[in-house]
Formats: sequence, C-alpha cells, structure tokens
Amino acid sequence: MKNVAKLLFISALLVAGSVVTAQDLKFGHINSSRLVTMMPEFEEAQKKLEAEIQELSETLEALQAEYQSKLQDFIEKQEALSNTVRQLRERELRELQNRIQEFQMGAQEDIQIRERQLMQPIHEKIERSITEVARERGYIYVFDLDAGGLLYFSDQSEDVLPFVRENMGI
Repeated sequence: MKNVAKLLFISALLVAGSVVTAQDLKFGHINSSRLVTMMPEFEEAQKKLEAEIQELSETLEALQAEYQSKLQDFIEKQEALSNTVRQLRERELRELQNRIQEFQMGAQEDIQIRERQLMQPIHEKIERSITEVARERGYIYVFDLDAGGLLYFSDQSEDVLPFVRENMGI
C-alpha cells in the first residue's frame, strides 16, 4: 500500500513537472501534532477525556476493592466453609475477576473511541485551514512532518505552521 502511494506521488510529481515547466513550484510543510497542541479545543478535549478516564478508573477501583474484600473474606473463612460453599465462593471470585478484566478491556476501547470522537473535529478544522492557506499561498503540496513519511525537505519548502495559526486565530 505504501509502495503504491509512493508510486502515485512520484508519478504526480513527474506529471506536474512536465506540465508546469516555467512555473515556480511551491512546497510547504507543517507539523500537525504541534499545531494540535496549540489549539484551545485540544485542551478542552483533553479535559473531557481525563474526566471520563477518571470516572472509569473509579469504577474499576470499586470493582477491585470488592474483589479484594471478597477474596480476603474467603481466605479467612475457607477452612470453616463446607465444600459446596467454598466452590460457590471460588466461582464467584472467578466471575468477579472476569468482570474486572472485561471492564478493563471495554474501558480501553471506550477511551480510544472517545478520543477519536473528540479529536476528529480538531483534525478537520486543521485540514480546512491548511487547505485555505495552501490555496491562498499557491502551494501545490503541503507535507505533514508528523506523518513520518517525509525523510527530507529542502530549505525551499516553506513551514506553513505560522500561516495556518494565523488563519485559525491562534
């Protein structure tokens, strides 16, 4: 997939180079993750996510406390319990332990989904602003340094971060 993307990119550059021989080609670059952290919306999203994580953590702690309490009670009384009652309590402890594990996995998924939901509008806003700046300033490409695919950019490539920040009012 990456090879196909690279091949398409190189092809596009060759076609652009052959079509636009006399025109000055403008390339820009930006570090989008740096821009994200500068946005007030990012702080709001982080606060919301942290609150949700805290709520999930409190629920997890309550489940773990319940498990520890039941386990301690079982350990203290197991000698006096009948075989049937002991087996029942062991099963209850296993079921509670399984519930805790299921809760942890579900909570991790919920956090990831919520983070994507909170960050999506931020990324869309950044993309719109980059597009506006690129059109205004005549860039044919703007590369994201954060994407990790760009190994080199020359001094002729312009950092568009200041222009995007200005466009976004931050």
